[in-house]
Amino acid sequence: MQPDAIDYRILEHLQKHGRSSAKAVSEVVNLSARAALARIRALEAHGHLRGYHAELDRAVLGAHVAVFAEVALKDQRQATVRLFEQHAAACPEVIACHLVSGRFDYLVRFCCRDLAHYQELTDAWLDQPALGIEKIVTSTELKTVKEFRGFPLFAAPGRMG
Repeated sequence: MQPDAIDYRILEHLQKHGRSSAKAVSEVVNLSARAALARIRALEAHGHLRGYHAELDRAVLGAHVAVFAEVALKDQRQATVRLFEQHAAACPEVIACHLVSGRFDYLVRFCCRDLAHYQELTDAWLDQPALGIEKIVTSTELKTVKEFRGFPLFAAPGRMG
């Protein structure tokens, strides 16, 4: 299913307002509530819309430090890569992990109580030889200028991207 212009407007709206009712969506896209709900369900069924999430304030919740870690592996064997990726994906403090090209293999974003918490985590990672980590280079976030709020919808029909 290729989304049309109305579907893209629905996706844009739900990306910003995930708790919107079908009625609220219908008013944004000029459809009946039933038609809007049918489109939302089709977008979900075809994988265009994977879920709805709450945005939390990490400072209020006590997770005050965000750290970016450049992780280099000792080798690129599939077993090493698979084990590292599984470990990173299972770690609750890892809020993003990207395989990248360049000087290191992964860019990992952590969210921790404090720097001591981060240090404990990365020390534990480095102490596990099976993870195959050669080195971790850390940059501490000083200020968030723009947080992730959703994907731009470049492919929307009739839109210039």
